[in-house]
Amino acid sequence: MAIKDGFLAAMPIILFSSIFILLANIPTLLSLKLPVDLINWFNKIYNYTMGFVGFYVSGTVAKALTGSMNQRIKGGKFINNTSTMMASMCGFMLLAIGTTKSGNYLSQYFGTQGILSAFVSAFVTVHIYKFCVERDITIKMPKEVPGAISQNFRDIFPFGFSVLAMAAIDVLSRTTLNVPFSAIIAKVFQPLFHGAESYPGIAFVEFLIPMFWFLGIHGPSVVKPALEAALYGNTTANLDLFKNGNFPYHALTENFLNFVGELGGTGSTFVVPIIFIFLMKSKQLKAIGKASVVPVMFAVNEPLLFGAPIILNPYFLIPFVLTPMINVVIGKLFIDFLHMNGFMYILSWALPGPIGAFLDTNFQPISLVLMVLLLVLDTLIYLPFCRAYDDILVAKEKQKDLAEARAAINKNVAISDVKTPKEHEAAIKKAEDTVSENQTLEKEVKVLVLCAGGGTSEQLANVLIEGAKKYHKSIVASAGAYGSHHDILPNYDLVVLAPQVRTYYKDLKNDTDRLGIKLVATKGQQYIELTRDPKKALDFIMKNLNAPDAIEEK
Repeated sequence: MAIKDGFLAAMPIILFSSIFILLANIPTLLSLKLPVDLINWFNKIYNYTMGFVGFYVSGTVAKALTGSMNQRIKGGKFINNTSTMMASMCGFMLLAIGTTKSGNYLSQYFGTQGILSAFVSAFVTVHIYKFCVERDITIKMPKEVPGAISQNFRDIFPFGFSVLAMAAIDVLSRTTLNVPFSAIIAKVFQPLFHGAESYPGIAFVEFLIPMFWFLGIHGPSVVKPALEAALYGNTTANLDLFKNGNFPYHALTENFLNFVGELGGTGSTFVVPIIFIFLMKSKQLKAIGKASVVPVMFAVNEPLLFGAPIILNPYFLIPFVLTPMINVVIGKLFIDFLHMNGFMYILSWALPGPIGAFLDTNFQPISLVLMVLLLVLDTLIYLPFCRAYDDILVAKEKQKDLAEARAAINKNVAISDVKTPKEHEAAIKKAEDTVSENQTLEKEVKVLVLCAGGGTSEQLANVLIEGAKKYHKSIVASAGAYGSHHDILPNYDLVVLAPQVRTYYKDLKNDTDRLGIKLVATKGQQYIELTRDPKKALDFIMKNLNAPDAIEEK
């Protein structure tokens, strides 16, 4: 979680710097010759943003991990996240900077090649701080001294111990192998990275990610952190090869997995909503397809995963796991044998896969051929499994129509006014409109919706805002990613957990109880229904504002 949140915090730097590396290289494709000084200016901005991303991530990961540690420290003690962030960044400098025989500094490990050093510095630093805080190893000042000054003195020992620990690791690495610590890490893990870039290796990576997700565990957060150095390092290597006139041959890159292995999100689900809309008969799958088709194009596929559902649904296990594996193997074949460029830029994971692949290969037409081929193959893989599941749902929906007809009769809905199943649904919906116009709120209620990355939660937050405006309720809603919520949590009255983060309910409950905030966790199908119906979403919030915590969890 700390690694994921650390990268999310650094994402503006990554995305911003990507613009300038594209500006420095795209004009040559159009036979445009830019002034050398302008190109150098573009490269300067890139080098001092992306070129220092390892340095920045060492701080953001430490801050995120500190927030998690503070949830578990007892006795009213806490770790200063600003101090851990600075200590981690200082430690990273010691681990990453190398020197030549002439005494010049080597800075190649400040960027993506120094990611593992960033993780080591962040983890060691925060644990040293935790050790010192729990045992009260600090400089104590008289109570008359202002709190801000006292805190600075309390942080001296853990800060010093952390920096000295990184310095000791640096000395050890130089005396044993005469290289910076960052180089040792790369050397030790090189066999693993090399194996992961083989056909079996890259297929195994794309087996693990959807397999974890299928079991309800956020796969990318589990698998990718172990490969971050290779994913971003290979991207940098591809760009260097391309700029020097060589072929960028690395397949194992961050955006290759995003745009090829996870085309449309984990499980390569880009085509699934389209299959649901045009080729399925059940009302449920058609509705889920319409609701999820746009988000899935931008790799936000939680509405699909929990709405169909795909998670823990045996009908989808095989295509959900198999499709990404086939995609990455075919993608690597295109690089190895058809000379498609390896992905060389750091672009947003939320770009639609075909657009992202076209940009990341430096506008190679063959990348579009790859995308068309993958979309066709993915459709052929998913289609029989979707049809099998559709048949089951159609049979259930017929039974549901009969049950709703009986319910309509029980609610005294005139038989002459109800002629079709759709009319049954409309009559029942009208009878069950439970938004009370007389129910008022004493004050403005602030709702925070949390999911894994902020995309799914944004959908429910927007629906709540729409419902509050329509029914004149004093409710405001915001979306966030779990793990990045620590600083903003006290500002809210109710927290709603999306299905993919409901496993963190108990951890978050400790914080919400302490702050007097209500907490509720949702389930997959229920969450999708809430994101599609402002009235139902508003009813859900009103109900939980006046009921014990975690009704849905129980």
